[in-house]
Amino acid sequence: MAQVPEAVQPFVVMLAGAIPFIEGEGASPIGVIGGIHPVVAGVAAAAGNFLIVLVVVLLSSRARTAAMARRGSRADAPQQHKPESKGRQRFRRYLVRFGVPGASLLGPLAVPTQITSAMLIASGTPRRWVLLWQAVAIVVWTTLTTTLAWTLFPAAQA
Repeated sequence: MAQVPEAVQPFVVMLAGAIPFIEGEGASPIGVIGGIHPVVAGVAAAAGNFLIVLVVVLLSSRARTAAMARRGSRADAPQQHKPESKGRQRFRRYLVRFGVPGASLLGPLAVPTQITSAMLIASGTPRRWVLLWQAVAIVVWTTLTTTLAWTLFPAAQA
């Protein structure tokens, strides 16, 4: 991070926040340890994470709409039902048990927010609801990891 010009460092953190499995909660500590002010690192990481989630939600929503329209146009054809995969069944159970808020807030413990968002859209959850709760989850997790990094590595801020 020290080799990157100071004005560009938040954009590097923002790009890192857009990468699955790094996301805001991984990018903000990278920025803090790299010497960026914790607030700047947290905002940049969360923004990068949310922007890529927004793109995934918009694309997934369009794909679902197209698939549902195509399925509806074949309503007169005999339907062949494939059994649901075990992973999809498990996701549905968790979605019913915890709802969209729980899936969004607990999802980062298991899978990236991009995958959680796509799965929520595929299950028929409205875009606005997914975006709202993904934003809440990104802010919560990024704030938590930024605060931890700032607390554990105070020498990086000197």
